[in-house]
Amino acid sequence: MPSKKSMRASQANPQVEDWFNNSDHPLKDAQVEVRRIILAVDPRIQESIKWGTPTFSYNGDIVSLQSNAKKFVSLMFHRGAEIPGKHAGLLGSSRLVRTMKFNDLSEVQRRRKELESIVQAWCTWKSAGE
Repeated sequence: MPSKKSMRASQANPQVEDWFNNSDHPLKDAQVEVRRIILAVDPRIQESIKWGTPTFSYNGDIVSLQSNAKKFVSLMFHRGAEIPGKHAGLLGSSRLVRTMKFNDLSEVQRRRKELESIVQAWCTWKSAGE
């Protein structure tokens, strides 16, 4: 699970902890790293279980793990098409949804800055209305 340095107590959700503790996903280590990265971006980000999977939110749902994908880690950015900026790692052509995929833990670590940038862009965009 995320280290205490990277995840604030206000962000930790026991239901999400349970979800990860009970997960048998073949890339669980990469999923846990994605979780750690997302929560470390901004202290206002919260996590919950929605649609049976971890979902990260700040002034709306940012991204959910797509845990049914077993050969890679898949993230679904609910309104990814609207996130300000150019984010080459966001894939898809639907009106709103974009996905991001990682093949393994080393790819998550290599692309950490890209994931952080996307989540930070969301938080900056959504905090403009506060």
